[in-house]
Amino acid sequence: MEVLKPVVHMMGSMLGPNTELVLHDLTNPEASVIAIANGHVSGRDVGSPILTGPKDDRAFSAALTSATHAAQSGHSVVDAYPTISPKGTPLRSATVVYRDAEGIPFAALCMNADLTVLKLAHAWLEQSIHGRPPSAAANEVQSDPPDMDALMDEIIQSAVQKFGKPVQFMSKDEKVHAVEEMLRRGLFIVKGAVGRAAAALHMSRFTIYNYLDEIRERDAK
Repeated sequence: MEVLKPVVHMMGSMLGPNTELVLHDLTNPEASVIAIANGHVSGRDVGSPILTGPKDDRAFSAALTSATHAAQSGHSVVDAYPTISPKGTPLRSATVVYRDAEGIPFAALCMNADLTVLKLAHAWLEQSIHGRPPSAAANEVQSDPPDMDALMDEIIQSAVQKFGKPVQFMSKDEKVHAVEEMLRRGLFIVKGAVGRAAAALHMSRFTIYNYLDEIRERDAK
């Protein structure tokens, strides 16, 4: 366990804020998370139980079952497979289950990647490369592709609805947290995102920019 802990933090810093690395102590399922990087992806922290992981993680369950019934030592690897975060965000996951000499699982190292920012970047590149059809009017206002609209709406709604209360009753700290989640998921790389976020949170674009500056200054410390 002690050998794997620094690996979690090293890989987390290299892979970036949209990829979560989590190390589980499978002998203590009530507080299995003993090391985690970028826990905002799933909303977990050290001490979280194993059941707070991604929804429908059948591959992880299958790996544990396989490890439990194994007669020899070794480790189970489950390559990239789709999962869903507790808040409904699509993820791509991979898991290694570590076993002792008797084949009993004692640890699991899991990777969960939120690919939303890559999808947004892909949609933006598609729009930039292909643009509008030649027959479109020169002065016609270009709109984002429908898939980008859907992605942006999903990110905004997920961040705003996290606290389970109407926007008008959210505190400043809660709104800052919502903006931070939008930032972490790559929303603000897209043109027009600040305006959409401002409308959803019932505030001005200027306030959104102030919150972003506040978040970046805090992260830089």
